[in-house]
Amino acid sequence: MSSIATTARAVYPFTAIVGQDEMKLALLLNVIDPRIGGVMIMGDRGTGKSTTIRALADLLPEVSVVAGDPFNSDPSDPELMSDEVKTAVAAGESIEMSTMQVPMVDLPLGATEDRVCGTIDIEKALSEGVKAFEPGLLAKANRGILYVDEVNLLDDHLVDVLLDSAASGWNTVEREGISIRHPARFVLVGSGNPEEGELRPQLLDRFGMHAEIRTVKEPALRVEIVEQRSQFDQDPHGFLDGHQSDQAAQQQELIKAQNLLPQVKIDHDLRVQISQVCSELDVDGLRGDIVTNRAAKAIAALEGRTEVTVDDIKRVITLCLRHRLRKDPLESIDSGYKVSKVFNQVFGLVDEAEEASVNGQPVGAGR
Repeated sequence: MSSIATTARAVYPFTAIVGQDEMKLALLLNVIDPRIGGVMIMGDRGTGKSTTIRALADLLPEVSVVAGDPFNSDPSDPELMSDEVKTAVAAGESIEMSTMQVPMVDLPLGATEDRVCGTIDIEKALSEGVKAFEPGLLAKANRGILYVDEVNLLDDHLVDVLLDSAASGWNTVEREGISIRHPARFVLVGSGNPEEGELRPQLLDRFGMHAEIRTVKEPALRVEIVEQRSQFDQDPHGFLDGHQSDQAAQQQELIKAQNLLPQVKIDHDLRVQISQVCSELDVDGLRGDIVTNRAAKAIAALEGRTEVTVDDIKRVITLCLRHRLRKDPLESIDSGYKVSKVFNQVFGLVDEAEEASVNGQPVGAGR
């Protein structure tokens, strides 16, 4: 093992994470197609949210960047270049390239808007006639993952800024008539505990997917998770070596899925049925329809297929719609179950939960 490998801080491997399949799937699909719009992860404390997100960033292949560029500009894609790099390329200047690990940026809870978006040095701009810009966390997160823990405790205005940048792929900073913009295309991942308050519906709706996670109840699984974590803490690099082949296979799967995605097609009838589900659930706007289509294509690409199936839609539709339903405080039915029930009706499938209740088995509401 190289000296770099032994001195670098070890990150728990993504493929070793037990359970929490809903969260892992949502994250993988957003990596395959960042236009899905990020993930909101709501669940109990101590369920491995931060560990999973760091593990995903570590799993991803390195990306090519323009050396010394503070915005992680892509040397070949103008949409992911800063204005300075774009100007240099247009002028025929040679661009020095390097590679870097996909950035994973943690947004501190007390972060100010200047810290997030960056600041313009007005004095320098006026005295020297140059646009002096100090990049913020959005610049650092370009082409990576921006993680906001306890997003429901963050100032609504700041959440709005993050969502705007994630949707447009650009961050614009304006001050005293001076305007600077740079690429800010990242996968936005927010997490929170429902006991500490929900996000406003207008903000929640703008997250592409909503994963719910629960503390594992099964004793055997809990023991497995504790044992694996103990092994990692005792010998991190030995543990990583044991999962190296799984990690490499998962990484290749993601690369293939990203390349295959443009070829994936979804039948017109299936698109109509997705919109019918959204309509019957009274989902506001068309964001739910768009995200469900994108997520269904991404899961097909993940499994190496170019045609979306009904099963693909079934596996993603709850993740895409549960947070877009209008909340009725008097209703006891879980929103995930509601989405699943309407999906089964529209697609003409047997409702497994109803079938279970008919047979006298308990119905799991949080499907």
